[in-house]
Amino acid sequence: MRVVAVVGDESWQPLSAINMASLPWRNSQKPKHSVVPPVTLAVVGCGQRGKAYSRYALQSPERCKVVAIAEPRPNTQSAFATKHSVDKTLVFDSWQALLAASAETISTIGKRLADAVVIAVQDHMHLDVALAFAEQGYHILCEKPMATSVDHCIKMEAAIKNAGTIFGMGHGSKELSNIVHSRVLGDLVNVVHIEPVGYYHFAHSFVRGNWSNEAKSSFSLLTKSCHDIDILCHWFSPRIPTRVSSFGSLQHFRKSAKPSAAVYLDPVTNGNTDWPAATIVDGIPDIENITTALKTGPYGLCVYESANDVCDHQVVNLEFSDGSTASFTMVAYTSLICERQTRLHFTHGEIVGDMNTYTVTDFRTGKTVQHRPKHEVGGGHGGGDLGLIEAFVQAVATGRQEVLGTDVGEVLKSHLTVFAAEASRREGRVVDCAEFENEARRRVNGDQARA
Repeated sequence: MRVVAVVGDESWQPLSAINMASLPWRNSQKPKHSVVPPVTLAVVGCGQRGKAYSRYALQSPERCKVVAIAEPRPNTQSAFATKHSVDKTLVFDSWQALLAASAETISTIGKRLADAVVIAVQDHMHLDVALAFAEQGYHILCEKPMATSVDHCIKMEAAIKNAGTIFGMGHGSKELSNIVHSRVLGDLVNVVHIEPVGYYHFAHSFVRGNWSNEAKSSFSLLTKSCHDIDILCHWFSPRIPTRVSSFGSLQHFRKSAKPSAAVYLDPVTNGNTDWPAATIVDGIPDIENITTALKTGPYGLCVYESANDVCDHQVVNLEFSDGSTASFTMVAYTSLICERQTRLHFTHGEIVGDMNTYTVTDFRTGKTVQHRPKHEVGGGHGGGDLGLIEAFVQAVATGRQEVLGTDVGEVLKSHLTVFAAEASRREGRVVDCAEFENEARRRVNGDQARA
């Protein structure tokens, strides 16, 4: 029997009895002694997304700590384990090995290896990892999307609900959402939302990269923009999408003139070893490693000669249950790399802005106020990454799903809207969202009954 170090003491539960306002990190000054132990995390996948969420543990060790990891790439695994001081007995080459070690500790002493699991592996692996760790009672923070098929998303929702554990996913501006739901500007009637993916971001991730081919990953509206549809649905909640239409195609990244590979080499030469260079090598990116990766992997291929087949531009039109509407555009052809732009139109005002600033206008008073969202937690997506992990840690520490402002059912609903939009694009029809969901659930239930 393998001996495994055990971490993540649950003796301080029930967590639901803890008052959020009394938690140590809710105060302006960090206390010398925490009221509760830090939430412990097992990270499955130590790439860019795993690093982004785990950065919070380094910044706020009194709140959470990474205690176990699963990562197959040796250099990436070693660097991550060293940075987070993970015990060697809790470093695994696969999520299955981590799961087996956890099962052993549960069976022998009745404790899991950690309080929660961060799922940051490739999209097609999300379902298997989530089902396995949910069954063991782990709280789960899953990188978007939930899964790469309608059926898998429905199965994940059922597993999380059956486990009764905390579930987190996605990111967005909490401050902006608070204004929307406060109704200080009246009813939200219409939203125009744009995700400018960026020409070289799209070339990196959706032409050469992991999300270039639908058969190997999924369609780009899901893999890149499911969180945009999610935030739209969240803003309009409790109203739900009723009808959706969508149009889009792969317009430009086809065979043509071949560009240079400077998108990777030039930044490293100038000292930038972060994205995108860091994503194409195992370990620290340098000129030698990047050059080798360009010669032997897909990132050295011309974007006009790659095997990509996902849309590089798409629009989605949504109608909600009260007749309110939203339009969303995802487009590759822009220099604004993921700097989302939004216009929200209310009965008594409007909000116009992006991820850095937004302006609120009240029609009744004529007053206009500019807001700059607080990004003091830092991190990617305008502070959204670390904002999400902070909220997730609080939710786990208090046993309160509502801290996240959403739950797995709402996440599933927005994902089903994404799949319905793609069905509209492919089939050239307006899709009824309720009919689409009912058909999907009947199919999944039928498959499970036959099994």
